[in-house]
Amino acid sequence: MGTMQGFQISWGNKMKKYVLQEFMNLDYSDDLLTEEERQGNKEGIHLVVAGKIQCAEAQNGNGRIYPKPILEREIKNYTKLVKEGRAIGELDHPDSSVVELKNASHVMTEVWWKGNDVMGKMRILNTPAGQIAKQLVEGGVQLGISSRGLGSTRQEGGITMVEDDFQLLCFDLVSEPSTTGAFLVAENQIKTHLTKADRINRALNNILGSES
Repeated sequence: MGTMQGFQISWGNKMKKYVLQEFMNLDYSDDLLTEEERQGNKEGIHLVVAGKIQCAEAQNGNGRIYPKPILEREIKNYTKLVKEGRAIGELDHPDSSVVELKNASHVMTEVWWKGNDVMGKMRILNTPAGQIAKQLVEGGVQLGISSRGLGSTRQEGGITMVEDDFQLLCFDLVSEPSTTGAFLVAENQIKTHLTKADRINRALNNILGSES
């Protein structure tokens, strides 16, 4: 996979954050769907797809490794958005930390762990971007899934490790790996779709996780 690493700037003792994007092929598996979901797909009632969406403790195509405790914490936080029906994603790679509602193509309906792999299930939305995604899937086009998050990295023995400040934002549908696996954003440009209650919940989860 052709990827290009960004660069990281330290300002004092504070590391600047990247927008980190990680691509992997979304291998659709009917085995992960319920009978109702499979039937709905067949009858055109909806389009639900599922597969592996992220992984921990393994070097990815961008040369980065996500420690499992960090990814577990973020998936736990993300699960709240999933349960509330707010875990939306976009079609293609936006060069932004903002999840744009106008570009939403799908909503994640379930996430779970399988060993070190993060598995996910999504429903394609009846939006302009969702309609394009649906036509591509039904046309046999192999789409990929790309996580998008904010965080800094460090070099460790020639490997790029994702730091503890990583924050998962969403999972996007993409046609190919991003050529910019990481890019720097100014602190005043960082925006997310998290509400104040989400941020409080995230902070509490982080505190409870550090005490366990």
